[in-house]
Amino acid sequence: MAIRDAFGLTFSGATETGFTPYSQAVRELLCFIGDPVASVDRAILADPGFVMAHVFKGYLFGLATERDATAVARACHEAALPLAATTREEAHVLALGHLANGRWHDAARILEDVAIETPLDALALQVGHQIDFFTGNARMLRDRIARALPSWQSGMPGYHAILGMQAFGLEEMGDYTRAEKLGRTAVEIEPRDGWAQHAVAHVMEMQSRQRDGIVWMRANPEAWTKESFLQVHNWWHLALFHYDLGEIDQVLALYDGPIYGAPSAMALNMVDASALLWRLHLGGIDVGDRWAALAANWPKAGAGDYAFNDAHAMMAFVGAGLDGPALALLEAQREAMHGSGDNAAFTRDVGHPLTLAIKAFGEANYTEAVQLIRPIRAIANRFGGSHAQRDVIDLTLIEAALRAGDRALAGALTAERSMARPDSPLSVLLARRAADLSEN
Repeated sequence: MAIRDAFGLTFSGATETGFTPYSQAVRELLCFIGDPVASVDRAILADPGFVMAHVFKGYLFGLATERDATAVARACHEAALPLAATTREEAHVLALGHLANGRWHDAARILEDVAIETPLDALALQVGHQIDFFTGNARMLRDRIARALPSWQSGMPGYHAILGMQAFGLEEMGDYTRAEKLGRTAVEIEPRDGWAQHAVAHVMEMQSRQRDGIVWMRANPEAWTKESFLQVHNWWHLALFHYDLGEIDQVLALYDGPIYGAPSAMALNMVDASALLWRLHLGGIDVGDRWAALAANWPKAGAGDYAFNDAHAMMAFVGAGLDGPALALLEAQREAMHGSGDNAAFTRDVGHPLTLAIKAFGEANYTEAVQLIRPIRAIANRFGGSHAQRDVIDLTLIEAALRAGDRALAGALTAERSMARPDSPLSVLLARRAADLSEN
């Protein structure tokens, strides 16, 4: 049995009965909406021998960056192994195996070759793009999609998603004008494309266009929130705009509402919650018992599996004053650094020193926090995330320097930030505080 899709790609083991829900799952993932797991499960139920359905499900769980989810990804890989029939499918199965076993870079390279050979393979492009994000590879966020874009045309199914991914890659490489143009075009084509919506928000965040960002996010929230599993992250972007403007009531309202009003144990959502509360913490704002509710969920995601998550878990443990979980996290990281997957390097190079720095900051050891963060700033992309997400590292360093009373360093860091983000009210505030140090 085999089915060919609208792009001429072959899907072994598929019938029309199974391919219909599989196609729905792909559309859902391209927009970050609905329940692609449920959709692909229907495809597998209809066609147990449908190799790409097993691969698709494995990718969903492999990209979740959680221990239990990774186990599901491995099971999907085992199910797919004997089923692949085409060279493209064999490559996908191999890529899933690498991803499920923590070899992110190997998976990325295989998917890179799949997309070079078959540029209309939207799944190869999207999963590769996500891996580029999780490994902090800004150039490949742009170039992986740029290579395929000439093969895509307006009107093709999923074209909006290709534009949205290209927009995000351009933004991460600092090409803000073209990034915004492509992102807006993608949203015009498909208003529910949460990734394209978020790409434009990133442009405005990096350019300190807070008012524009608020207008952009509030113009049609129904489109990017309806059944969207990216909505928490997009609400987080809106909260960042309000935070930079000093509109703390708005930030807390967003946190208590769509961001974490309904506590989530999903790592991707907890990262956003931790990152937002930590920014408030850096600003000396008391967030009450919000830390405790968040910290209680972090152990469920697992420690030592993905360094980027670990740093955000430590923010919650420090905020909640939980020494036990904090020490357990550090021990898990020490074990992770001896692992065979890529996370060993993620943790060793960036994650562990940053997690130690966050703990030191919480203990008011500000000079130690500075010493731990300064060597990793230039390589922080190695443990994943975006420029906007990793900005919390710079903010922590600046605040630590200010609290340590290091006038020269605080002045240098705030001057640097003022150059990078000259229109940011937060930059002005931090520079003023550094200047006040110099005068005392």
